[in-house]
Amino acid sequence: MYVKHQNLKTTPEVSKRMKALSHKKSKVESLLAKALWHKGYHYRLNYKKLPGTPDIALTKYRIAIFVDGEFWHGKDLKKTKEKLKNNKDYWIEKIEENIQRDIRNDNLLRQMDWTPIHFWSEDVNKYLDYCINEIEETIYDVIILENLAIISHLNEIQKNAII
Repeated sequence: MYVKHQNLKTTPEVSKRMKALSHKKSKVESLLAKALWHKGYHYRLNYKKLPGTPDIALTKYRIAIFVDGEFWHGKDLKKTKEKLKNNKDYWIEKIEENIQRDIRNDNLLRQMDWTPIHFWSEDVNKYLDYCINEIEETIYDVIILENLAIISHLNEIQKNAII
């Protein structure tokens, strides 16, 4: 039997601090959401109906957007491992679990015909326009694929009508 986080060594103070951390609508997520809103896109925040509860879900286009914290989602994990001082084994295990969960959720989203997009929170802060462009390119790709599917379907109908 696998026990999650068996390497945890903590104190009541640390537990209390960790429970107080917010898991919804960070400043960075708000920044990205507001930029999308100003561009005319409508979305759902923390959309619980989808795997991974995307920070922003563009339901019209079936795009799930995640703004990932660098520490929690393993950016530069090799460097992070070297810097960890307290509960090193626990944090490495926790971050690796988060990475695997992200991969599982992305696969589930794809199976549901959704497109997952991930941004590092630092990148949203520094390169907001780039992130918006990436989202808009994905929207255009979705629209093109939908149109191709419609054209293909109409061609099939036309073939069958001739026969």
